[in-house]
Amino acid sequence: MNSSPVNGFATTQWSIVQAAGRTSSPSAKVALSKLCEVYWPPVYAFIRRKGHSAADAEDLTQAFFVHIIETSFMAAADRNRGRFRSFLLASVTNFLNAQHRFHKAEKRGGTQAVVSLNIEFAEERFQKDSSASLSAEQLFERQWSLTLIQNAMNQLQLEYRSHGHSRLFELLEPLMNGSTERTPYAQLSDQLGMSEDAIKQAARRLKIRYRELLRTAIAETVSSKDEIDDELRQLMTSLS
Repeated sequence: MNSSPVNGFATTQWSIVQAAGRTSSPSAKVALSKLCEVYWPPVYAFIRRKGHSAADAEDLTQAFFVHIIETSFMAAADRNRGRFRSFLLASVTNFLNAQHRFHKAEKRGGTQAVVSLNIEFAEERFQKDSSASLSAEQLFERQWSLTLIQNAMNQLQLEYRSHGHSRLFELLEPLMNGSTERTPYAQLSDQLGMSEDAIKQAARRLKIRYRELLRTAIAETVSSKDEIDDELRQLMTSLS
């Protein structure tokens, strides 16, 4: 997410929620819809883990975001009550408790689609974790962390692409994630026409920028800067 204003509100997660709660303007709704499109994967995984089929989880995920975007639900949101991650988890939990018969009462496909869902992607990621002994809440936390990490990585890739360094990012990215397919520095030197020392420095800058982007993403989901380090620790714990 960037920091451009939406009706006078900086577009962090909490400020978008608060803006949507205070006004019914189309721009506030659009911003909230875009926010939902970023954070729907953990919601979907949570609903799946609660025992719903992939098709029903898709319907329920859409219904949840319709509830968020089209009602006055956000008016009661208070960033001082917790972190955005916890707020979203509590919200979908309450929604499922209130709508536990939704998938029986509504025809499949009858829910208005307000969020673009890549169900194949989400289902593939869910299946990777489905064999683990994770509760629905733990799976939500894990998927939340993966979403933040992937978003930071996507933004990093866009930055490198905008500066004409797509090839550099493509070759150095495996060095960041510990991939067994990472290419030796000597081979990268030949491919990029750079010295090994220059490549090491470029890889270091890539990692530093990635950490900055990840911390920025986390900062937008907490109430104060004091919570960033703790939230980052929880993110890493959920992935261990």
